[in-house]
Amino acid sequence: MAKNIAVLGSTGSIGVQTLEAAENLNIRVSALAANSNIDLLEAQARKFRPLMVSLGSEKLAAELEKRIRGLGIEIYHGMEGLKAAAAIKEADTVVTSMVGIAGLIPTIEAIRSGKNIALANKETLVAAGSIVMSEAESRGTAIFPVDSEHSAIFQCLAGGRKEDVERLLLTASGGPFRGMKQHELEKADVSQALKHPNWSMGKKITIDSATMMNKGLEVIEAHWLFGISPDKIKVVVHPESIIHSMVEYADGSIIAQLGPPDMRIPIQLALTWPERKENTFSRLDLVKYGCLTFEEPDTDTFICLKLAYEALKIGGTMPAALNGANEAAVELFLDGKIGFNDIPRLIDRVMGAHTVNTRPDLNDIIEVDKWARQMVGGSL
Repeated sequence: MAKNIAVLGSTGSIGVQTLEAAENLNIRVSALAANSNIDLLEAQARKFRPLMVSLGSEKLAAELEKRIRGLGIEIYHGMEGLKAAAAIKEADTVVTSMVGIAGLIPTIEAIRSGKNIALANKETLVAAGSIVMSEAESRGTAIFPVDSEHSAIFQCLAGGRKEDVERLLLTASGGPFRGMKQHELEKADVSQALKHPNWSMGKKITIDSATMMNKGLEVIEAHWLFGISPDKIKVVVHPESIIHSMVEYADGSIIAQLGPPDMRIPIQLALTWPERKENTFSRLDLVKYGCLTFEEPDTDTFICLKLAYEALKIGGTMPAALNGANEAAVELFLDGKIGFNDIPRLIDRVMGAHTVNTRPDLNDIIEVDKWARQMVGGSL
């Protein structure tokens, strides 16, 4: 069980819920890092009294320093601040809940500093899974998944042997556009895409859910976390979001993890494993739901899921290109500069133009990410 944590992305949805769990579990918080939400970070700093905090820009850091002067909290900014938070000696566990590729370098820094990782930043493994998992293995660092789907698989695998696994079954809600066809999505706008039926998440993740890229990224993440080949990872649409994922074994048995759509449960488990601590979170009432339904994903409409599988099978730097293109395209969509269906079109274009490096290092991953973003921007 974690005793002292650093939280990267503390003002986001996962970060806020992590701090709630830490308070309930009496876990010390030594470092907090955020991008630009200075007001919330200030409130968190005053409440948890960490040793250090970090913000995205020097200007914001200077403003925060004025606000919390006298509390004895060190203030950092930028990537150096994230790295400092990730490596702070007092923490035994680093919660990486940042969104996007920005979480990669701090996660590597935390691993190299001997920290256990509670991973909510799927892009880290999508872009550089081989590098991250190799670093973790060589240093004896544990990576505990925070995503509800990967937490579910982690728990289901605890009941069997890896060599007996037939398939991983990743469940997907289907997002706000489930059942619609591609031509119906040509005029889908941002407000519609942000109306997720079950989960309350940040904007980028919610758009990824609408395109089903989020599930594609989770397929890639599951491959690296659990060492399962792509052909043994299947996505199943489950609109109720009660079964968070399943593992099918060689004898035909399927082990599932169920629970309400509440991220606090997998967050707490990542901080307490192998213990399970009592809490006051809502409990699942199966009678209330009545029946649970399952569907095949429509990859003709939700092309992003198909592209993610393709990138994983190609390997090398292709997943990094996919991820960088997706992040850039989603940003353009949120800014109203492209349409919803332009997201997969731009990603496909970038993947088609990418020359794969089959044995990349960390610098190669960063360069590919930068190139993919520039390609997307240059397409306008």
